This record gives sequence, structure tokens and C-alpha cells, in this order.
Amino acid sequence: MARTAAFLGRRAGARKALPALLFFTDPERTPNPEAIAATLPRGAGVVFRAFGAADAAERGARLRAVARTRGLILLVGQDAALAARIGADGVHLPERLAHRARRLKAAHPRWLVTAAAHSTLAARRGLAAGADAVVASAVFASRSASAGRPIGAVRLALLVRRVKGPVYGLGGVGNKKARLLKDTGLVGLAAVEGLANPRT
Repeated sequence: MARTAAFLGRRAGARKALPALLFFTDPERTPNPEAIAATLPRGAGVVFRAFGAADAAERGARLRAVARTRGLILLVGQDAALAARIGADGVHLPERLAHRARRLKAAHPRWLVTAAAHSTLAARRGLAAGADAVVASAVFASRSASAGRPIGAVRLALLVRRVKGPVYGLGGVGNKKARLLKDTGLVGLAAVEGLANPRT
């Protein structure tokens, strides 16, 4: 999957050092995110989603240490205060909070800010609100509780063309299905379990 992601990033001419690959952590589906992060190629991104866990700062600090060692970009899901506390490189916003992107970037000029998008309209709004990129989902069927009906590679390509900005694809993306996304115009790929199990 990393090779396909790198191919997409080069073809898209990624700006602002956007990582070609994003690993989204999940407390249940990726219980040992540090181990997965340690296998990622240099320049990849990790989106640490703590979901309000009591030990979020400690777990975030451990991921930050791995990220520094491996040359990874660390984003924190939604929680800007936690991102600042652990010295992260930015935040990933849920779709409903994408409007905060420009304000966060003004407060933290070096941060990378991405936003989730579950439709073409949401993707346009996220980029218009100042997000550096949007993460469209779900591309394929996913076990995520928040995953909607999968849009597939063809509709994803249409979304990317209509949005005219950096878009990642998330949801059911693994090594095998990643190849189906080579001609979609994505800036990169995003995955949860797809990076934990290279055979998918």
C-alpha cells in the first residue's frame, strides 16, 4: 500500500509536504499503534485518535517518540489542546468541525490540518475552510462504526475531480484494493487495519 500511496502523491504533486500515507489509530482495531507506526515509511503520517481516553497524553507521547525516530508526521484527531501538549504536527478534524481549520492554522502556522469528508459538498467545505487536505470515506466496505455506504473507486474519482484539491481515500483500503485507486487523482491513501495486516 505504501508504494501505491507514494505513486499517488507523486502524480498529484503533493503540496505542503503532505504525507502520501496516513495511518489512523483506533483503540479497538489497532490496540498497539506504536508497533504499526514503527513499520511506516519515512514521511508517512499518523492520526492519533484518543476518543477522550484518560491516558491520551501518555499514549500520544509514545507515538510522538516513534514519529520522531521514524521521521513521521503526527496529527491528533480533533483535540487541538492535546496536539499542542504532546508536540504534534497538526490535527485531523471530524467533518462537523472542519470550519475550525483556518483558525487552528492561524494559531499554529506550522501545523498540518486535515478534515474528514463524507460527501463532495463536505470535501469542498473542508478545503474552503482552510484544511490542507480532506479525507474522504468510506471508499470500500469498512468495519468502522462511523463508516457509511462505500462510494467505490469510480465515484471517488468523480469526487476528487469536482473538489479540485488534495483528497485522501479512507475505508477498507488495504494492499489489494489500494491498486484500484491509482487513477482516482487522490493525493494519498489512509487506512486503519489495512496497515496492520499487509495481506489485506
